[in-house]
Amino acid sequence: MNFLATAAIALAMSTDAFAVAIGKGAALQRPHLKEALRTGAIFGVIEGLTPLVGWALGQVAAPYVQAWDHWIAFTLLGLLGLRMMRESLAASGEDEDDKPSSHSFWLLAITGFATSIDAMVVGASLALLDADIFTTAGAIGLATFVMVTLGVMLGRGLGRIVGKRAELMGGLVLIVIGSLILYEHTLGA
Repeated sequence: MNFLATAAIALAMSTDAFAVAIGKGAALQRPHLKEALRTGAIFGVIEGLTPLVGWALGQVAAPYVQAWDHWIAFTLLGLLGLRMMRESLAASGEDEDDKPSSHSFWLLAITGFATSIDAMVVGASLALLDADIFTTAGAIGLATFVMVTLGVMLGRGLGRIVGKRAELMGGLVLIVIGSLILYEHTLGA
């Protein structure tokens, strides 16, 4: 996998965390940089570790599915992208009651894990493609750290609308990457 694909996956994986971070920033009266960095670090570490878990699980299954790996990656990334796009288009008012009143470590960790399930799926897909998981996981963690930190700081001013658009674009990017993988392994090889 090349640099551009790795960067695109990292950006796509950080968009759902970015959307959540905007909500967290909007819940604060005045987001401070210290809180934004703390939130970004928690999300970034979790988002960087989950692809490794998914990759390890995918390694176990890889010998059994090598002939179909590109179809599996295409399907997983495509479905994940569609799910992200569908959620971004859902009514924005339904999440208003779920805003946290504080930013405790455990609440951030649970939220960070919930937004990183997609990164675990990507990790499993990358195991099937024999990609460099450590570079990709590091890129995902770093992108998430930056995006969440920015999201918390921008949250109060921008609101949830921008976060939903970011998640929509992230879903589209995942679908494009899945399509490119399928193309490279079927027609482009």
